[in-house]
Amino acid sequence: MKIAFLGTGTSQGVPVIACDCEVCSSIDTRDKRLRVSVLIEEAGKAIVIDSGPDFRYQMLRAGVKHLDAIVFTHEHKDHVAGLDDVRAFNYKQQTEIDIYAHQRVQEALKREFSYIFSSNKYPGVPLIKMHEIINQAFKVADIGFLPIEVMHFKLPVFGFRIGDFTYITDAKIVSKEEKSKIKGSKILVINALQKENHISHFTLDEAIAFAQEIGAEKTYLTHLSHRMGTHSDTSKLLPPGIELAFDGLELTL
Repeated sequence: MKIAFLGTGTSQGVPVIACDCEVCSSIDTRDKRLRVSVLIEEAGKAIVIDSGPDFRYQMLRAGVKHLDAIVFTHEHKDHVAGLDDVRAFNYKQQTEIDIYAHQRVQEALKREFSYIFSSNKYPGVPLIKMHEIINQAFKVADIGFLPIEVMHFKLPVFGFRIGDFTYITDAKIVSKEEKSKIKGSKILVINALQKENHISHFTLDEAIAFAQEIGAEKTYLTHLSHRMGTHSDTSKLLPPGIELAFDGLELTL
């Protein structure tokens, strides 16, 4: 299984213009973070987890020529806003794109992209096939996904375990039962928004503690805001076995 980090950043606390902070002005490419997303490739299948506002550019930058499905963690805009751009894959593949999402997320997509779901579709709108997911194991293109339900403040959000790889973003609380699903993973990806406390995201210290509790062979931190600091400086604070993820990082399991 190949894992490619399409984006490791977040809309949370990130200035849009006129920012000269050390991260936004950094020349280190690892500090150039698009909204969080990851590409899973196995046995010729390609699955993306979340399609945020940067989805189109991420697909172009990564050279993705084929897409089988998108799996959504939750309905916040920084995770779903790029759904419209699946139309390029519809055109190239001449097929619908499978979408996997909780019922609550599906309802949000129907509100945000009502034209996609219209009974009288405008020519060229995205063509998708919806699949409901609940907190039970399911398959996407014959690849097994095990949902990990975490709390993003008061909103239930799904992370996913795919074989020995676990990917969680937007977590603040993870129950004992859900943690048990993660243990034994070789690679863990977990969100770490910033060093300061936050109401709905792990801080750097919380993410480190969580990673050490899970005990994966390797942990990568993602969903990083510019408040985290530069990749170089923050990396010096991390214990062995824990690293910051960065856009373009590729892993093989």
